[in-house]
Amino acid sequence: MSKMTIVAKLTVQEGSNDAFTAAFADMLSGVEKNEPGVEMYVLSWDNKHENVAWITELYSNADALEAHGSTDHMKAFGEAIGGLLAGRPEIGRATPVAGVGIEL
Repeated sequence: MSKMTIVAKLTVQEGSNDAFTAAFADMLSGVEKNEPGVEMYVLSWDNKHENVAWITELYSNADALEAHGSTDHMKAFGEAIGGLLAGRPEIGRATPVAGVGIEL
């Protein structure tokens, strides 16, 4: 099975960056403890648009990605950030073909 990459762009409401980051940290703890199929999970704040968060994810396969979406910590994250967002997330899915620091 092929690895899967997700890149998500989330715009948060003005003044909500810290609350969003805290909710992400809580969810990330669940990922680290319970999801061996998650190879990378990173939150970055955009350098030009201070309320834009980028989440980059790498999964060992499509099953790991599917399982992630149904975890309790992901559901709790969705509930925690629902009121913080300034719009719908933009989510891209891709299959990685080349990279440094990962085995494809």
